[in-house]
Amino acid sequence: MTPTYLPILALGLLWPAAAQADARGWDRASGIARNALVGAALGIPAVQGDWRGDLQAAGSMAVAGGTTFVLKELVHERRPDGSDDRGFPSGHTSISFAAAASLEKRYGWRAGLPALLVASFVGVARVRADKHYVHDVLAGAAIGTAGGFLLTARHDDAVRLTPWSAHRGGGLALAMRF
Repeated sequence: MTPTYLPILALGLLWPAAAQADARGWDRASGIARNALVGAALGIPAVQGDWRGDLQAAGSMAVAGGTTFVLKELVHERRPDGSDDRGFPSGHTSISFAAAASLEKRYGWRAGLPALLVASFVGVARVRADKHYVHDVLAGAAIGTAGGFLLTARHDDAVRLTPWSAHRGGGLALAMRF
């Protein structure tokens, strides 16, 4: 088993238990899945000796976490369970999607798809745990995804597909290095 399947393994282990869980069980499952993604986003590059990838993943998660912290301090939305007023956006979700997007951008869909599935599980679990509303999770996912994609470069950039836009249109640019 290659390390790129670590996130999907975490999802497979958590899903059956969380599906029958109460709010505390969903909360625990979301924390475990988030931690597995953070471990994968930092561990996969480290195992491969890809220190630049490790630094980019850490930066993506730090930016997502920092942005989330600032928004929580500014917005003060009460959580669905009434525990506090730091519900918007979801921090678990933003960190999870930053880790997943970083893996996807750096190593492609084989690492990214399982990681994005686990990140989506984290978002669903945060709603089921009664810690966030759907819009909190969607905002967290957008913040994390943006951080992961904007701050991570492809590991193999011999072929690069880049979206672009202009005043009256847009498209994709294909760059190949020989």
